[in-house]
Amino acid sequence: MILFVLLTSAACSPVANIAPTVVDTALPVVTENTATTTIEPVTLTVMAAASLTESFTDLGAAFELQNPGVKVAFNFAGSQALAEQLGQGAEADVFASASKKYMTVAVDAKRVNAEDAKTFVKNRLVVISPKDNPAGITTLGDLTKPWIKIVLADKAVPAGQYALDFLDKTLADPIFDAKFKDKVLANVVSYEENVKAVVNKISLGEADAGIVYVTDITSDAAEKVATIDIPNELNTIASYPIAPIADSKNADLAKAFVALVLSPEGQAVLAKYNFIPAA
Repeated sequence: MILFVLLTSAACSPVANIAPTVVDTALPVVTENTATTTIEPVTLTVMAAASLTESFTDLGAAFELQNPGVKVAFNFAGSQALAEQLGQGAEADVFASASKKYMTVAVDAKRVNAEDAKTFVKNRLVVISPKDNPAGITTLGDLTKPWIKIVLADKAVPAGQYALDFLDKTLADPIFDAKFKDKVLANVVSYEENVKAVVNKISLGEADAGIVYVTDITSDAAEKVATIDIPNELNTIASYPIAPIADSKNADLAKAFVALVLSPEGQAVLAKYNFIPAA
């Protein structure tokens, strides 16, 4: 009886009437107005002269950091090939040419507004030969040696035309033989579609000399090729224009990329690759 009374008293005690603590583990209710914002990826297509490969690759990476969700896709080739692609309707957002001539082609094709084209940098030519120099080329005059093989960019490529301009200028220079141009051209074994192809052939020792831009002598190329300077009076200082494509589907981003190239930050990147300031 005593045990029954004690148990009955405990059951009736105020302590037994305290409700247990309940931890609410339910997930927050998501209403119809709650949504997750997703940034749609955007691809910005930049057509650029082959000689801009290294510098623009760096600028593209910087632009992507500044614009999350944007991917910069490059089409590097000879300026003439790029201008032709634009004339045929190829979609793009920015065009950077190694020659004003091919920017004019894009303007004539209504793909670029003339007032939007800006010169952003300049470049110059240099003669290159394999580092081990088996042909013994140490001066411009050595380009006429009858046994050597020379590679140039095709004359449709800006660098190819500039190389021919260099040879034309020697005709008026008494230092050079009157037949200098003819002798050099007689040694040409191939005309390449862009300057990178010329650098590649010389680096591999497939030819004895070539003419490219000084900016094509990257750190990797410098380990494989030697250079011979072309004097200012015989050289061509190439002007590089850039412009957003008039019918770009990403007009604001195209203008922003051009602005980056023209900015002090962009100019510093180009200077790192030995481009000459436009100003």
